[in-house]
Amino acid sequence: MDTKIQKITANFWFNMNAEEAVEFYTSVFNNSKVGRTTYYTDAGKEIHGIDAGKVMTIEFQIEGQDFVALNGSPAFQYTEAVSFIINCESQEEVDYYWDKLTEDGDEKAQVCGWLKDRFGVSWQVVPIELNRMLVSADKGKVERVMSSLLKMKKLDLAELRRAYEG
Repeated sequence: MDTKIQKITANFWFNMNAEEAVEFYTSVFNNSKVGRTTYYTDAGKEIHGIDAGKVMTIEFQIEGQDFVALNGSPAFQYTEAVSFIINCESQEEVDYYWDKLTEDGDEKAQVCGWLKDRFGVSWQVVPIELNRMLVSADKGKVERVMSSLLKMKKLDLAELRRAYEG
């Protein structure tokens, strides 16, 4: 990892499976790497209850973004209120991330490109072209795209283009 510290870093709280999560995320994203690992000590054991020597945090990077994975407990769960957007250049890229992240995850309750991975983290897998469609000055085009988008789980770029062209 770089020696320069990012101003804001996302911190993932895991139920003692941070190592598995980091391995998974760094396998999904080609541009990734694992950084420093810290370990629990006896200090604070009366609060967290975790034995000294267990992995506490793992720094990792995907697509140039720094993250920290923390081995915590089941005390906190993820919600869709926070998600990570993956901006994709093509339908093939959308399909790749969708397939990898929904493996053992949950795509059932999600719409508009949202999914939950096997750890409960929410992601939005979005073709970059959609952003251009939604800022069109033509309100009819935007309306058609939104109507189409709201019916999709995994986003279908060809269908969004058809809706845009009307």
